[in-house]
Amino acid sequence: MSGRDLFCQPRRIRRGAALTLLFASVFVAGAATGSFPDPGRKTTSSPSSASSGDRSTPASDQEEVTEAAEKAMADGKSPMEAAERAVSRSGDRWGAVYSQGEYEEFEEALDGQYTGVGLWARRESDGRIEVTRVQSGSPAAAAGIRKGDLLRSVDGEKVDGRPVTEVVSLLRGDAEDAAAGTEVSLGLQRGTRAWSETLRRALLSTDSVTVSKLADGVTVIKVDAFTKGAGDLVQAAVAQAPQGSGIALDLRGNSGGLVTEAVTAASAFLDGGLVATYDVDGDQRALHAEPGGDTTRPLVVLVDGGTMSAAELLTGALQDRGRAVVVGSQTFGKGSVQMPSRLPDGSVAELTVGHYRTPSGRGVDGQGITPDLDVDAKAMEQAETVLSGLGDPS
Repeated sequence: MSGRDLFCQPRRIRRGAALTLLFASVFVAGAATGSFPDPGRKTTSSPSSASSGDRSTPASDQEEVTEAAEKAMADGKSPMEAAERAVSRSGDRWGAVYSQGEYEEFEEALDGQYTGVGLWARRESDGRIEVTRVQSGSPAAAAGIRKGDLLRSVDGEKVDGRPVTEVVSLLRGDAEDAAAGTEVSLGLQRGTRAWSETLRRALLSTDSVTVSKLADGVTVIKVDAFTKGAGDLVQAAVAQAPQGSGIALDLRGNSGGLVTEAVTAASAFLDGGLVATYDVDGDQRALHAEPGGDTTRPLVVLVDGGTMSAAELLTGALQDRGRAVVVGSQTFGKGSVQMPSRLPDGSVAELTVGHYRTPSGRGVDGQGITPDLDVDAKAMEQAETVLSGLGDPS
């Protein structure tokens, strides 16, 4: 969620770069469960405990950032820049400061929406940027752009050889001035034909959950991010899968999102019980699945180094509860909880206030989830083999 080496410095990345950067930078357990304050008002937290290795308590870090922003405002300087310096001094790996527009874009993304033209792309070995998907009903689709077309320029800037994240950033524009309705000019090529299209950006759905069937009857549920409604979509996909058929829950590249959605997804496979525990300034809390999930259907969870945050929470719960076989490679290791705080200029600071653990008590932050079957290549084929070995639960 793609620039994995950039996750530790999310504020330095243009917010249009990728939704993965947005989800990776903030773990919203508290916000999702209603335990965190709205960023529209100043937060006050009791400095009851410190994260392991921190030089100070989470609450005092929050106060220092807010005070630095307020002093900068009084001195006629940038509160946001002052807050960024304070976050950097705190040593908080996942701490970040967002402008008001950037935070609004983040919230929009969690709602399962983004502002753009509806194009997905990849960089070929020769450096050319190829369109890999055109979203139905999007401005790109209306303009007749197709999968396989080459994207040569965006607003006059050549894109050949650029990282895909930079190209996506150009397509979506800066959060401050690229609202729905703004224009972006694309240079395109299809075979020998070269042409230009000027599109208007629109508010689009992220389509974070997709369902497909393999030849052997296995249902594949691919979850790209836990945006609003994703958990219900997973439950519906499980309910509609043929009786007794195996399910491959594909969380590869899933950058996290709303924890309540991950818990709802867990409820599709568990009959109640613990999903995770987490702490906020030393206050221990727990997340539980709803009863009534399908506990007998063969299940494999696919993960990789891009599986993060809420996706790791879900994976750890299904693994610890003995409900699924986890196939793939070591996950990213993002298991911390951030709290939002609104600064005087409307920007928002996010600082770490706690960490979550799997049902067996395993910490995830900085460690990740180790799969039961460690494979780098042909993970889906391995998942099918595992599912066939699990057999018909009837």
